Amino acid sequence: MSREEEYEARAGLRGGFERGTDGPKVILAGVDGSDTSWRAAAYAAGLARRQHALLAVVYVQPLLAGTAALGIPVTDTTEEVAEEVLGEIRATAERLRGVHEVRWEFHTFRGDPYTGLVRLADELKADAVVVGASERAGHRIVGSVAVRLVKAGRWPVTVVP
Repeated sequence: MSREEEYEARAGLRGGFERGTDGPKVILAGVDGSDTSWRAAAYAAGLARRQHALLAVVYVQPLLAGTAALGIPVTDTTEEVAEEVLGEIRATAERLRGVHEVRWEFHTFRGDPYTGLVRLADELKADAVVVGASERAGHRIVGSVAVRLVKAGRWPVTVVP
């Protein structure tokens, strides 16, 4: 094997997907309805617009076991939040139509937010992941989704305050 072939093999440049060669093609933004997640989505939209990349906005509907035990319909609650998030994204996209054009798509499903973001980033071959900093005090101790994504080290991750 030549030196060049060895380099290409080690760098993962042969016969497959290569990240970061011609700028990002897909930027994934995780939203949950919090102020920081909306700022993250706006930041990601700006990146996507400037880079002519696809903006994939994702809301992972958390599994709320505690509310289910209390008899509160979890499915209805998380579906309502998903609809609100989608409505806000559509309204913003419509307001900016003709001024800032961004190709975007919305994904939502149930599950653990970290696992869902990882799965979708892998599925879409995301070049970057943008999330908002956690607003919950307990996450400083246990760790937030943002921290877990950074520690995974699989994509460039931007955490927006």
